[in-house]
Amino acid sequence: MTSRKQPPTEGDEDVDSRRDTPRDMPRVLPAEEHVLSRAHGLETLESAYEAWLGLRREQAAARQRFLREYERLEQQGSFLVGSVRSASEGVTPVGTAPSGVTPGDSALTAAEGPLRDFLRQAEEKLAKARAGLAREEAESEARYQADFAAFHTTVRDRVRRHLSASPPRLRLLLRKVSASRAVLHVERVGGDVPVLLLFLFTGRIPSRHGFLLDDSTDDVSLPPAPLYPEEGVAPSEVRPTASALLERVRASGEVLPVKGFLPVLVPRPGGGEDFFRLLQRGPVMEVEVAEGEAFRAVLTREESERFAGHLLRLNLQGQLALEVEAD
Repeated sequence: MTSRKQPPTEGDEDVDSRRDTPRDMPRVLPAEEHVLSRAHGLETLESAYEAWLGLRREQAAARQRFLREYERLEQQGSFLVGSVRSASEGVTPVGTAPSGVTPGDSALTAAEGPLRDFLRQAEEKLAKARAGLAREEAESEARYQADFAAFHTTVRDRVRRHLSASPPRLRLLLRKVSASRAVLHVERVGGDVPVLLLFLFTGRIPSRHGFLLDDSTDDVSLPPAPLYPEEGVAPSEVRPTASALLERVRASGEVLPVKGFLPVLVPRPGGGEDFFRLLQRGPVMEVEVAEGEAFRAVLTREESERFAGHLLRLNLQGQLALEVEAD
């Protein structure tokens, strides 16, 4: 026989009704349980990314709940101070204020007894609530960061295993424009291949599994942004110049929030490197090279040969399965 929880009687203590933090705060899990519960059952790269995206949404919701609670405590503090001032102004007539002192200040001086004590106790209670909320927020953020680190490790390990077991296949298509100019295309890839290629080209993992085929845009008058507003990228930074995008690609970190393209850094014979990208364009990816603050799709013969040579080196190293076709 199952027992049913009885409602609290009038004499019982209802702890929830006297909490200083909201009742919908995230449930605290032990660190080990919190991480393992999310890592359990992630059999494929795509499933790991789905769980990772769900965790990011959960973190965003938790941050909003904490923000609302801070605002509630701030409003409560302002309300208490205003209430005490209003009550004190009713104690001493306005006309009795000394010269140079506002009526409100005079009233507070006259009402220093119980009202001052009430205000002090209320402020101490609010300060304690704020400190407790800050502690909860820090613990919540630490748990999420531990989960993110676990997902990064899971994804990187899977990517390495995939690359070792089955290098991605690419088909490079050369389309001559003139004797000295050409356009390079790479046949479109899908599934896990974009994730593997990004790791192969940059040593970093993308923030989303379907990043390469994502052509969504927040502004229909503009082409899709090349970055997602996450992993340290502000909403105002999702459409950087070519040089700023290169800095983002070169920056340290495990995760690269690119969208709709694959970055490729190709060494120059005399040192340095050129920044190419494979931009998703329907059934193909078009090879573009950074030039100043923009990208150029029509390549010189030397640029197209160096890009193709870079892929050939990866092919010879067993990291790619490359097929080249020239018209």
